[in-house]
Amino acid sequence: MAEPTRETTAVRAALSVIADVDPVIADAIAGELGNQRRQLKLIASENYASPATLLAMGNWLSDKYAEGTVGHRFYAGCEFVDVVEARAAELARQLFDVPHAYVQPHSGIDANLVAFWAVLAQRVELPGLERLGAKHVNDLSPADWEKLRLELGGQRMLGMSLDAGGHLTHGFRPNISGKLFDQRSYGTDPETELLDYAEVRRLAVEFRPLVIVAGYSAYPRRLDFAAMREIADEVGATLMVDMAHFAGLVAGKVFTGDFDPVRHAQIVTTTTHKSLRGPRGGLVLCQPELAEFVDKGCPMVLGGPLPHVMAAKAVALAEATQPSFADYAQRIVANAAALAEGLMRRGARLVTSGTENHLVLLDVATSYGVTGRQAESALLDGGIVTNRNAIPRDANGAWYTSGVRLGTPALTTLGLGTAEMDEVADLIHGVLSATTPAAAAAGPSKAKYAVAGGAADASRSRAAELLARFPLYPQIEL
Repeated sequence: MAEPTRETTAVRAALSVIADVDPVIADAIAGELGNQRRQLKLIASENYASPATLLAMGNWLSDKYAEGTVGHRFYAGCEFVDVVEARAAELARQLFDVPHAYVQPHSGIDANLVAFWAVLAQRVELPGLERLGAKHVNDLSPADWEKLRLELGGQRMLGMSLDAGGHLTHGFRPNISGKLFDQRSYGTDPETELLDYAEVRRLAVEFRPLVIVAGYSAYPRRLDFAAMREIADEVGATLMVDMAHFAGLVAGKVFTGDFDPVRHAQIVTTTTHKSLRGPRGGLVLCQPELAEFVDKGCPMVLGGPLPHVMAAKAVALAEATQPSFADYAQRIVANAAALAEGLMRRGARLVTSGTENHLVLLDVATSYGVTGRQAESALLDGGIVTNRNAIPRDANGAWYTSGVRLGTPALTTLGLGTAEMDEVADLIHGVLSATTPAAAAAGPSKAKYAVAGGAADASRSRAAELLARFPLYPQIEL
């Protein structure tokens, strides 16, 4: 019998220690691994972090408060936190070829808030202090502070609409960003469903925002960041890009030139857990003129940083600097194209009729006569994990939706290639072709559904066969 791998030994030991305190939690952790091994993961915002990245999070770095920045902390005893944070920032600068990186944000929304407030501090607060002859906000009288506070809260933002693929954190009212900024949205062309840069420019000239946000969570094409920067410069706006979804494609040099946001935006945010394959967390990358304001993310927006997560970010960023990561990024896009082609060949309609990145947006209402919620649930029955998503001008709204978003980063991590993506397309088509809305009192339900003819069982069986060929964490045996 073969000796257990180092990873197996580490995970078994960790679960045993946890089980001694709370076996329910230990069982849930093991159960999550079992779940992920049984399901084809097509959620575009999820991936699989390496065992090294995962193990870097579970240690005593979690016990240290480290408010401030490297070499300038509000707590003593942070010398090894400084090592961790400095290393993570160095790797981020190297990977994205950017002058400054801030690795403390706990999530994507935190990264975005740091970026928003850095722009406000540079563009509004600093000139306001100079105008009032003060060096710090604490030096202002109550009356002067009230005037500046209202000015900070009265700025404008232009970002992509939610149904076109934008994100809630880009100035929409349910999110804090929408309560901070007066926001307007740009959408996509009703015929092509592609971003219309002339319309973005028209809106920017009319609205005159302080910040233009580019980036998306459900737009299956590249963005021309050079064109967006030209628009921003014309109206005196700061261009901010949220590349949370496609950061791995930037790091892997799939998106270059006009399509590389770091080359064109003054400030860029990202998560680390999507196509970068890191831990859950965020980064802010910026040009030198914004660096001092970004570094004030704590205490401006953040509380104490999470040193254990910064350690895991450093591990993931180190992995992303390896030549193999560029190959991985290329395969993500090739797999998305193969998935899109396989679905369209079977008669499905895709938003924008294809993809240029890591995701595919499937119009299930037009293609299969179901809502996104029904499709999401039926596919889960078939062993395929997805998420429902609005499509442009969605008749079913943001809850039920008319679309399903499909992403290839996770399955590409497992090693699936273009041939397997065609097989996945066949599974999706097979399940959804057999799915119909259930009857409700007022007509067809938007949530309940039925899958006919054993299609879900057949799909689940075929998915299990695929996953047996491309196992998740083969070096870990529980």
